Order: sequence, then structure tokens, then C-alpha cells
Amino acid sequence: MHKILRQTQLSPNVIRLDVEASRIARTRQPGQFVIVRKGEGSERIPLTIADARTDEGSISLVIQAAGKSTRELVALQPGQFIQDMVGPLGRATELIAQGCALCVGGGVGTAVVYPIAQGLHRNGVQVISVIGGRSKPWVIFEPELRRLGEVVVCTDDGSYGRHGFVTDAVKDLLSQRKIDVVYVVGPVPMMRAMAELTRPLKVHTIVSLNPIMVDGTGMCGGCRVSVGNETKFACVDGPEFDGHLVDFDLLSDRLSTYRQIEQQVNARHEEACKIGLNR
Repeated sequence: MHKILRQTQLSPNVIRLDVEASRIARTRQPGQFVIVRKGEGSERIPLTIADARTDEGSISLVIQAAGKSTRELVALQPGQFIQDMVGPLGRATELIAQGCALCVGGGVGTAVVYPIAQGLHRNGVQVISVIGGRSKPWVIFEPELRRLGEVVVCTDDGSYGRHGFVTDAVKDLLSQRKIDVVYVVGPVPMMRAMAELTRPLKVHTIVSLNPIMVDGTGMCGGCRVSVGNETKFACVDGPEFDGHLVDFDLLSDRLSTYRQIEQQVNARHEEACKIGLNR
């Protein structure tokens, strides 16, 4: 059992949970994740370890409330528990040891970029972060990233920072600065656009993939992706890969496999909540 220590609202649909997990806190590295299960019979959910505090034996999980299972997780309050947690899983991020790195986060992907930026900063690398959201309330981890280096904030509606997409800001930075590597985490269309932007410039680009995942050990094959025309498993070979080699079309297709079922489950869950409120 893993006790919830703190619950913090980061944006309208994103919650940060600080959870007791001392062994994971001691051994986790940037880019790694855990798989959690709220309780008996609950869905297994992969979540990136956004931060860790070894002094209190805790890790931070940033969760976007998108479906029934994630809504149940973000509803947990301090003092309550997550029954099962396994990790750290996945390969750690390949961090450069010198030069300048560009860390790009879209929406909740910014929480995944943060530990990467932390690791780069510890190595003495110059870190520039470009983060985005629909509007100001959806921008997360800005103060934390500013402690590590320069930050450019973009919002779709122009309500905060630069008006436009992160790709526009990155395009300007690539024309002005010498960037040695780009780390990108966000929605698949954004990661694809970033890879196409950096490809002709031959700037190494690493993306973090989020395919459907079940066991996290490479046994089920649910998280298979195509990278450089080879089949890889995101849980053990990734989740980070060379963005110029990823088959984003296949990734998009696989992510939509259960979309109709997810919509039906969400609808039933919302209906059940309404019935409970009306009692």
C-alpha cells in the first residue's frame, strides 16, 4: 500500500500526487515510470515519475483525468492509499553531458520533461525549456523549470506567454541557437511535428511514446511500436526513442484502438456519478 501524502491541482484536469514509495524514490532515473493499480480489479496505469524526494521516501505522479480510472486516481486524498505500484520501469533517458539541450513539453507532457531537465542541469548542460498549454491555467511546471534555465511559455489562445504552438517557438530557437539535442514529450501530433522540424536540421530528437501498456515487462506486447522499421516495446526498450525513426502513423492507429470502448466506459461512469449525486 502506498500512502498519498499530498494532492495538488496543477491545471483544470491535471493533479499531482505525492506518494510514499521509498525504494522507487532511491533508484528512479529521468525518463522512468511506474505502473499503478488503485485497488483490486482496477486498471493498471503507467505514469512517469515526475519527481522524487529521498528524504521522505516519496515520488510525484502527475495524472491527467481523462477516463474512469484516472478520475478515480485523482480523487484520492492525503491519507488514502494506492494499493499496487511497480517500478521504476523503462530505460532511463540518455542525457548529454555537455552543450545545450532543448526540452519541449506540451500539456501534461511538461511533467515528463521536468525530470529530464533536472538530470541535464545536474550534468552541467545548458537547459532551455519550451512549454505549452491551451491557455494559462493549463501551463504546468513553469516555476520548477525556471530554476533550471531559460523557459519559453506558449499558449494556443495567447492568454499567457507567446501566442501559438511550441513548434513555432522551437523553430525560432533553432535558427538562433546551437542546440545539441531536443527532448520532446506531448501529444503525438506535436511530437511528430517536432521531429519533422528538426529532421532537415539534423538535430538529434528524442521523443517519449505513450502506447497502450499493460504489464510493463515486455510480455504482453501491447506497447509495441515501430522504430527504424523494427518492432520495439515501449515498456522495456523505451519509452524514449529517436523521433526521426518513429512510425507515428502506426502509433496513432494503435492509440485509437480502444477509443470507442473508452468513450462507452466514460459515459457509464458519468451516468453512475449523476445517479449517486441525485440520491
